Amino acid sequence: MSTTTPAPRGLSSAEAAARLDRDGPNLLPEKPPVPLWHRILTQLRDPLILVLLVACLLTVVTGDWSDTAVIMLVIVVNTAVGVGQEIRADRAITALTRLTAPVARVIRDGIDRRIPAADVVVGDLLVLAEGDIVPADATVTESAALLVDESALTGESVPVEKARNEPVSSGTIVVRGRGRAAVIAVGVASATGRIAALMAKGSGLTPLQRRLMGVGRLLAGVTVLLCTLVLVLGLVRGQPVELMVITAISLVVAAVPESLPAVVTLSLALGARRMAARNALVRRLPAVETLGSVTVLATDKTGTLTEGSMVVRRLWTPAGEATISGSGYAPEGEITGDGTLNDRSLMELLTAAALCNDATLSMGDEGEWTAIGDPTEAALLAAAAKAGLHRPELERRFPRNAEVPFDSGRKRMTTVHRTAGEGGIVLCKGAPEALLHPPVLLDGPALMARASERAGELAQAGYRVLAVAGARPAHLPAVADESGLSLLGLIAIMDPPRPAAAATIAACKRAGIRPVLITGDHPGTARAIATDVGIIGPADLVVDCRAAGELDGQDAAVYARATPEEKLVLIQSMRDRGQILAMTGDGVNDGPALRRADIGVAMGRRGTEVARQAADLVLADDDLNTVVAAVEEGRRVYTNIRRFLVYGLSGGAAEIAVMLLGPLAGLALPLLPAQILWINLLTHGLPGVALGGEPAIPETMAAPPRPPSQSILGAGLWQRVIRIAVVLTAVSLGVGLWAHETGRPWQSMIFFALGAAQLGVALGSRTRPGSLANPMLLLAVAGAFVLQLAGLYLPPLRELLGTEPLAAGDLLVVTALSVLGYAAARLDRILHRSGK
Repeated sequence: MSTTTPAPRGLSSAEAAARLDRDGPNLLPEKPPVPLWHRILTQLRDPLILVLLVACLLTVVTGDWSDTAVIMLVIVVNTAVGVGQEIRADRAITALTRLTAPVARVIRDGIDRRIPAADVVVGDLLVLAEGDIVPADATVTESAALLVDESALTGESVPVEKARNEPVSSGTIVVRGRGRAAVIAVGVASATGRIAALMAKGSGLTPLQRRLMGVGRLLAGVTVLLCTLVLVLGLVRGQPVELMVITAISLVVAAVPESLPAVVTLSLALGARRMAARNALVRRLPAVETLGSVTVLATDKTGTLTEGSMVVRRLWTPAGEATISGSGYAPEGEITGDGTLNDRSLMELLTAAALCNDATLSMGDEGEWTAIGDPTEAALLAAAAKAGLHRPELERRFPRNAEVPFDSGRKRMTTVHRTAGEGGIVLCKGAPEALLHPPVLLDGPALMARASERAGELAQAGYRVLAVAGARPAHLPAVADESGLSLLGLIAIMDPPRPAAAATIAACKRAGIRPVLITGDHPGTARAIATDVGIIGPADLVVDCRAAGELDGQDAAVYARATPEEKLVLIQSMRDRGQILAMTGDGVNDGPALRRADIGVAMGRRGTEVARQAADLVLADDDLNTVVAAVEEGRRVYTNIRRFLVYGLSGGAAEIAVMLLGPLAGLALPLLPAQILWINLLTHGLPGVALGGEPAIPETMAAPPRPPSQSILGAGLWQRVIRIAVVLTAVSLGVGLWAHETGRPWQSMIFFALGAAQLGVALGSRTRPGSLANPMLLLAVAGAFVLQLAGLYLPPLRELLGTEPLAAGDLLVVTALSVLGYAAARLDRILHRSGK
């Protein structure tokens, strides 16, 4: 939508109301709330839950109501935990939400009014002042040193001068000056709205969901095949049809690790809880594990790798150079000269930078220094304060008498200050190309050439460079004369890396995760930051997306000047090559990329609302190091899921093997259906779920990420399942055959041996055996063992399960042999050195 330049009186109230009715409010379309039934249905579509629902239906058909209740309990608990986490995360995000521009100033009926930003319409005349958030796309009609921070939209860390007839975009911030602008687009037609439209397509299934879907299909097929074989063999041997049908169904339930969804959900929920304690808010539970699968970490620059604030780092004067330490706008840091720099030249340079300045610094209630005005000028004030030069004191000594504000044509700002006598001081700062030439400077060509060369070197290194000059006329000038000045020096400014950024990138590389920088900023700045934090070396390639042409297939580590659309191309290209990609960002321009990545990570404090809503993980403290902790948590979750699969599948395989091989060895029906279900309930129940709480293995972050194409049953897991299942089967059948030959209650002894040996495997699967880590597993195993004993000695359970009590000696023998389950698990971990 477009409009002609409005009259100085702006729209009338009646016209504004009519346009609001015609075009709708100045709002982005909100995602409708997810109904509870949809959340529940999403949880129930999990492949393993579908297997459980089929097993539940079979138990209903056969009238096995007790097992129906057990399976339904697992389904209900799993669904409730998953839905609860989603609702809690949505509520927390709502609490974080801050409206982009809740109030706007417009001229209506010739009066300056404040109205809700949602009521801004096309044709409105906006009044913009320092600190305002632009509520809609507009064209500047009046400008007085208007400077706008567009970093949230473009990724450029340096604010942009806005002159008459130039555009300003919704969501950007006025950092200096004032102006008026005619609204040309609102809502979905604005720049923010167009970027939001790119976020329609999500990332699809997570790696964990894809892997578990494959597991569900595989287990369903194999289990049905084997249990059909048991059914046929039983019928061939003359067993009753009803008994064998129930036995086959019981084996289906036993072989499928129905507590796997509960283990997955509990592991993810515990991971989300631990991450929340570290200021990382998980919006979707699978995101916890997805981080553990990440092979590429694509990160934005401004506010993510960097502090998001401008800081003076280097000073150059004709006498020498100095470096400045410190971060943010706090007046804390040291100025270190190179040995040739004298204090006088340094103090003159910083005094001029503080006086020729319109910004202010203020300390917040929590002791944090913030800038009001142009961030670049605020950085100059902080640098001067580190040398003991504070602007209020300087202005009392040298009050401002005249000025020529900065504009994009001259690219410089000049002020005139009174001194104690009749004379004055003329100070000028601006771009080097705007100062380093006559007649602005009186200095000789050699000095100007030397300064120009150094300015070019600093700019190439990623700094924003300002030149500062001054003069002391004998009489106070009435106007600022920008000629006949002397060069005081150069000031190099940058948005510095976060203190922890280099360590975070190094930790990613140690973990086999490849860091990639994708930013909208200048290639020189991108190279400087990427080199500083360790993403690339000084000679590595930096791709300028404006000049790169076709981006699909590019494989660099740094991409500069990337638009939101180009970020999507780069991310999709990496995903198409089989990478699992996490994307971090905080700006509106990062939103589509956050949505398209396998997992999006947004900054909670600095981040825009668009970025937070698009992300799977929100870092409430904006600390990138939390991403590394989340990767470790994700790997721990995945390891525990595989740990449970080894435990659960080896037990299920042993139960099927006992039922298949027992009749061949002369044991007609090794276990009754109720006994199978009881063993399954005790072993796959609380002990199985408790395995999800095991701590991470020590070498978690020293190993490379698992291959994206690797099955959750890969990397030797099937071999581990078979090895342990062989031991469990041998112990159970060995006990049964010995008992059968000696006239003992062999079926009850198989029942107890198979259950107790599986509990031994649970204990042997611990990360830290012999410690009190994960006490819930110890309690769960102890409780299950007691209930297994109750199945032999408690009359109501004996009648339900069809068992007989064992003599003390027999019980001791079976218990001792069951320890082989623990030994098998520990020996298997030695054979499988990765410990996964």
